[in-house]
Amino acid sequence: MREAVKTQSLCEELSYSSLVLLGLCQLLIMTAFLALALVAVASPLLAFDMGQSTRCVTIPNQMKVCKDVGYSEMRLPNFLGHSNLEGEVVPRSEDWRPLLQTGCHPQAQAFLCSIIAPVCLDTFIQPCRSLCVAVRDSCAPVLACQGHPWPEALDCDRFPAEEDMCLTPLAKFSHFIKDLPKPACQNCPSVEVAPPMKTVLNAFCHHDFAITAKLHRLRHATGEPEFQVEGRVEFIRQGPLLPYDTRHLLQEWLLINRGCASSLVRPGRLQLYVLTGSVQPDGNIALINLFPWHKKDASIALATRKWKHHRC
Repeated sequence: MREAVKTQSLCEELSYSSLVLLGLCQLLIMTAFLALALVAVASPLLAFDMGQSTRCVTIPNQMKVCKDVGYSEMRLPNFLGHSNLEGEVVPRSEDWRPLLQTGCHPQAQAFLCSIIAPVCLDTFIQPCRSLCVAVRDSCAPVLACQGHPWPEALDCDRFPAEEDMCLTPLAKFSHFIKDLPKPACQNCPSVEVAPPMKTVLNAFCHHDFAITAKLHRLRHATGEPEFQVEGRVEFIRQGPLLPYDTRHLLQEWLLINRGCASSLVRPGRLQLYVLTGSVQPDGNIALINLFPWHKKDASIALATRKWKHHRC
């Protein structure tokens, strides 16, 4: 009982910013009070045998997807059966980087790293089935948008259903996150070069928001295009968007809709755009119009000035 109290006291001192450590602490408290050894039963479908010998290693700096996950040591082999750190685990972890960058779920990193870089404790801790379902339901549509199915190795039925024996979803901030506008996979917005002033004003009137942003298309070392939102995002019509979140929101939209972004944003120097769109009933944003704003486009400049006094 004394050990349980010590464990609980230690957990209360941890920063709530580390969701993974918080979840692990909850597991340790329960273990100490019950005085039971936490034993997770491996599914036969997973490429991992709980009975085999394992070792603990430091998560290497080059394994960037899990470097700030909340713990520093991982167990090998991992739950995918990968045992070669440099030749297998680290290279394959990079396959998940584009998905995690989209921010498809707040616990996507915790879920994936609990599988590819499981925390090194005295017991094996897998993600719960409920955590897998939550991440899958949010992130599978993003993978589908990029032409990839949800991996068979992450079939949620393969993970334990008993939530006292695994890493559970955390409800902290979940209500707040659901209320925020969020990007989603969509059809490509229309692009109109040198539009008439009336067209621009109509777009401002008919849609929930209108913003200006500088977009940049770079070439990643892997050959994949990389998109960046440079500088501040300026509001013409703010609508339901939040000032502190809109730049990040647009960045995530570019990552989710990578195919669209490749056709909309030309490689080379920075380009200023006017973007209009609406927020759907489910909270997803949909970009509808994109106007490249060149210095010679006097009609766009005039429309933005007239908008302050324009009646739709």
